[in-house]
Amino acid sequence: MATRLKGKPVADALSAAIREEVDYLKPKGVQPALTLIRAGEKPDDMAYERAIIKRCESVGVKVNSEVVPESISQADFFNLLDTHNQDPAVHGILIFRPLPKHLKEEEVQYRIAPEKDVDGFHPVNAGKLLTGDPAAFAPCTPMAVMEILKHYEVALSGKRAVVLGRSMVVGKPVALLLLAENATVTIAHSRTQDLEKVTSEADLLVAAIGRSEFVTATHIKKGAVVADVGINVDDAGNLTGDVAAAAAEEMAEAYTPVPGGVGSVTTAVLAKQVIKACKLQLK
Repeated sequence: MATRLKGKPVADALSAAIREEVDYLKPKGVQPALTLIRAGEKPDDMAYERAIIKRCESVGVKVNSEVVPESISQADFFNLLDTHNQDPAVHGILIFRPLPKHLKEEEVQYRIAPEKDVDGFHPVNAGKLLTGDPAAFAPCTPMAVMEILKHYEVALSGKRAVVLGRSMVVGKPVALLLLAENATVTIAHSRTQDLEKVTSEADLLVAAIGRSEFVTATHIKKGAVVADVGINVDDAGNLTGDVAAAAAEEMAEAYTPVPGGVGSVTTAVLAKQVIKACKLQLK
């Protein structure tokens, strides 16, 4: 039976380390602070917001929530964002996405201060990630994958890793993070020829394609490690990953479950990124 790489122990370990960082900053009169900007009342955004607030409050990171109507103008949205960009007491900013269509996302991503961009939204941080700059902020979900692999001491150097998915939110950044750990990385996607052959040669398979249980036993090398980033809902209303759980159990040496895997680590990673931003801004 495959080992489940559960996220809770990883999140708990990260939280303990964050509390130590917060205690270190207290005598300096600094409390790390995060601003959340949410447009509208989408249930998924609101659930994530609650999870962020709960995590951050538990580790001593202050959270400011800015909730605006979906109809907010671009100018008003920018004014709000600029206020937090310029506030020295705010160290990190997270904007819930996707934004309403009239708020041009490509313009918003350039407006957020790169040094406060704790979810790797700004192209400056994408560039820093590409060049290996330690000051880069990668998106939180790829970082959660890396924290899980690190926590469970999954060997990466020299291993063949296949990332299934090429989004700027998960696929591309996680490929760069794996490359930085000396893995040999292939990015596969919907147009990849002989997809099963490509994925079934991977020592590590990261599934981030956004399709419920797309990855089956024929995609997985026997004894591989599988990181399932997908969060989907099947026809019966059940939460599923991009990997069929039975296939992971059958073929993998270890895998991240859904729920209880990568998604349960993202809020702790976000809090860690706020600490990083705070310390960089104090230099």
